[in-house]
Amino acid sequence: MLKSKAFVRKTKKGNVIKVVKEHYLRDDIFCGIPGCQSCPLPAGVTRDGSILESLVPDLSKPPAPPSLLSKSPRESKDAPRLAPHYVVLDTNAVFHQIDVIEHPAFKDVILLSTVLDELRHRSSAVYERVRNLIKDPERHFFVFCNEHHRDTYVERMDEESINDRNDRAIRKATSWYNAHLRQIDNRTGRVAVLVTDDADSRRRASVDDGIAAALSVREYVRTLESAHPELVDMVAAGEEEAEKIDDARKFTYEDHISAVQVVAGLKAGTLYQGSFGVSNHNYLEASISASDFSFVHAGKEVVASSILILGRANMNRAVHGDVVAVQLLPKLQWRRTVGTGVALEEERDEEDDSEAVVPEETAVGDAMDVDEDPNSEPPIPTGKVVGIIKRNWRPYCGTIEKLKGGTSSGATTRVYFWPMERRIPRIRIRTRQAAALQSQRILVAIDVWPKNSRLPMGHFVRSLGAVGDKATETEVLLLEHDVPYVAFSPQVLSFLPKEGEAWIVKEEHLEGRMDLRGLDVCSIDPPGCTDIDDTLHARTLPNGNIEIGVHIADVSNFVKSGNAMDLEAARRGTTVYLVDKRIDMLPSLLGTNLCSLMSNVDRLAFSVLWEMTPDAEVVNVKYTKSAIRSRASLTYDEAQALLDDPAKKDPVSLGIKALNRIAKILRKRRVEAGALTLASPEVRFKMERDTNDPVEVEMKELKDTNALVEEFMLLANIYVAKKIYETFPDSSMLRRHPKPRATQFESLLAALRPRGIELDISSSKSLSDSLDNAIDPKDAYFNKLVRIMTTRSMMQAVYFCSGTMGESDFWHYGLASSIYTHFTSPIRRYADLVVHRLLAAAIGYDKVYSAELTDKTKVDELSQVLNYRNRMAQMASRSSVELFTHLFFRGKIEQHEAYVTRILKNGFNVLVPRYGIEGFIQTDGDAKAFVYDKGANELRTSDAGGVKVGLFDRVVVQVSIQEAGISGQRSKLIVQLVEPFVNGFSVPSLPGGVGSVKVVGNVEVAEKETPQDTRPAKKKKGGR
Repeated sequence: MLKSKAFVRKTKKGNVIKVVKEHYLRDDIFCGIPGCQSCPLPAGVTRDGSILESLVPDLSKPPAPPSLLSKSPRESKDAPRLAPHYVVLDTNAVFHQIDVIEHPAFKDVILLSTVLDELRHRSSAVYERVRNLIKDPERHFFVFCNEHHRDTYVERMDEESINDRNDRAIRKATSWYNAHLRQIDNRTGRVAVLVTDDADSRRRASVDDGIAAALSVREYVRTLESAHPELVDMVAAGEEEAEKIDDARKFTYEDHISAVQVVAGLKAGTLYQGSFGVSNHNYLEASISASDFSFVHAGKEVVASSILILGRANMNRAVHGDVVAVQLLPKLQWRRTVGTGVALEEERDEEDDSEAVVPEETAVGDAMDVDEDPNSEPPIPTGKVVGIIKRNWRPYCGTIEKLKGGTSSGATTRVYFWPMERRIPRIRIRTRQAAALQSQRILVAIDVWPKNSRLPMGHFVRSLGAVGDKATETEVLLLEHDVPYVAFSPQVLSFLPKEGEAWIVKEEHLEGRMDLRGLDVCSIDPPGCTDIDDTLHARTLPNGNIEIGVHIADVSNFVKSGNAMDLEAARRGTTVYLVDKRIDMLPSLLGTNLCSLMSNVDRLAFSVLWEMTPDAEVVNVKYTKSAIRSRASLTYDEAQALLDDPAKKDPVSLGIKALNRIAKILRKRRVEAGALTLASPEVRFKMERDTNDPVEVEMKELKDTNALVEEFMLLANIYVAKKIYETFPDSSMLRRHPKPRATQFESLLAALRPRGIELDISSSKSLSDSLDNAIDPKDAYFNKLVRIMTTRSMMQAVYFCSGTMGESDFWHYGLASSIYTHFTSPIRRYADLVVHRLLAAAIGYDKVYSAELTDKTKVDELSQVLNYRNRMAQMASRSSVELFTHLFFRGKIEQHEAYVTRILKNGFNVLVPRYGIEGFIQTDGDAKAFVYDKGANELRTSDAGGVKVGLFDRVVVQVSIQEAGISGQRSKLIVQLVEPFVNGFSVPSLPGGVGSVKVVGNVEVAEKETPQDTRPAKKKKGGR
């Protein structure tokens, strides 16, 4: 049956064209019910619902026949009583209640094509979660194409909205299923149950469509409650529940404007769009970037970099990460300084959380004067959120607030959930498990944030484990930073070589490759490294020149574009290195075996070969696929020993010495050109063998061999970038490091001036020279501290598509290079794999390649995904270091020297060089010993001739841990001032002074032993 609809529309050029849409309706679509005699069967399915084994293909081939509904669906004897039934869900039920639907108790679900089409347009994330349920044969989720079935298709009526039409289509399909089930077998009494949270749709289902069972999600969950009581907590709060909220103080936000008003305001320039970013230091301070906004100050045009949003009312229910529409406040309410300069965490007790948006001094203390001083700094624009363009909510990890009184077993209790992420507000949830969830890490999702509720409402998703348990806290940091960590699926693993570990390089693999297995190649890596991406060699040529080779694992030989393994690698983006384990981008058979360039085995590689003069001038360069056989897998220390021993004359040792000599020349040239030598406080943990707990922390030490490897990785990346850009000028994946903004260096520059030190950031060369001169003869650590703070003032390097910007924007500021990419780590970075494919096409090795390599839009989109994954991986690694630092300090207090790295109005940050850790010392508690001097950016005691604390000052502090099990939220690093001594504020020095340790006993926190993991080695070669 064919239905057609014709209409006319006007094109952009003004032409009128006729459009005819045809919609085919069929009566041979399978219903998915075992035992059905009237519906035609799909291939490979028998009448009883079983799937013929001979017709089930392997996962590397086309998918198996669809999952069917079960023969004997569940029935409920609990209220409301239900006969054996199949569940039909509407779109909103799936969209809002996906956490419930993913629970194993939800089986035998009929998903209509109407629902899937709506989901695909509303949320790709939820859509993919539903697709995964459909693929699971144990769940019996069946897709019914109601939009193409003659008996279930419905036409849209005049003046009927699309949503109403779709709701009617869902009810029509449910009604058809009930009639169809009666036709199949009257004896079993099987029925179709409509589950929707739309009360009007439930009423119409009963009155208009004769559907006997139409329930809300909460009502349906009650039928499962006896077997799965946790499901009740997982039901998302609806708008009806939000309207019933009882907030004692009747806090009310402004209404958000409509989407139409937002679009009109953005077009008119009265509203500004941006990602809502909450301050790390103050939960009542946020901002959006506003590069397209300018204003006039003292007769001059000023381009604003951001718009500040201060206070709960102005934040107006926006959550960190949301895309919002912001309206500027009157100019008299703008700020003279960036932010409030106050560290402020959300109050623990709701009763203390007053309606004041920010402390009084920060709310009005920096308001602008009416008269503009032409010599003053331009003000910082402030605004308020008036609309939400896109919610970017996700499940959040954390703990529930400690209960003030007892709660009866099974009673629903309202509790407050504290997210681990400080920038996320507390969330109201209702649970029957309040007592059991105490001291547990749990996952919670936000459902709604009504205008009459000071805090958002959400629901419990699942429990993760005990607070303080190492495995639990590791899972928390992976979830919080959106790191994909589940095991690789069978479909992904099906694309591994069938030979497994027995795979070897054969003659057919050598076609088109250079056989370099005769070269004395070696690798230099951290101890314990198993994913060896790169090897090197150097040899003297007959003409006296030197051949240098960088050989990179040929991952693209194993991971073909577009297959399941490639898609999963693109989704993960990068390998994530934690203190005690590694989350791989590729399955271990590839990452730590077949691709890894281990010694004494033949491996496939992608090589860059240079011929250089003894003065490191490049004569020519060659790019080639190759086969190599590494002679040695060395650690940095082992390679350094060979380098330092003049007696070592073997080919590998001579090659390392030649490489080191050339590397020093190359490095000298880079630095002279303006490459920066930056720093960051990195630590290494030594683990106790049985428990894998940290027993010692030490700063990482860099040797000549570290610099040697880095130099040639940088050289390879630069040359490969030039080659791929030459061939693919519009679609090359490159990496750039933008020049830092002057505003990012303001506080650092101001702190250095009193010391007679000026940093010139006009170019990377001038900054490099300035850093070399930033020396304090009395403090050897001072120069490293300045470099650390300079690094933090920089913008991040990012991937980008070459066709999206001009060549002048390709510049890599930190490396002082006009072009750069990532080529040298394809085992652990997907960007490098893309670059390998580009290079293989550029040199003619791949005669046929994916169209996506030349699609500028696709490469740009992939670049943004990889930038996000890279940021999340870095943050997860830092959180892992923080976790193990907390474990190291558990049960003791240590006293060490520290340096002040930031001054705020109510405290200061310090860096402890011994461990590379930072902490905040708050000064506005009960003993308000300090006052803030804005002009000098210092904290001073009020007494005459008192103590001053400013940037770079050296202090003595005591470091300890406040355990999460005691606070009920998260473990917290406690740093207290010892010297300079401030009466009533500083703590007494430990006996023995700096470096002394005081054991304070065991901490009462749930802790379980976890199996020992092999501590991964994190590589940082050419990674800027």
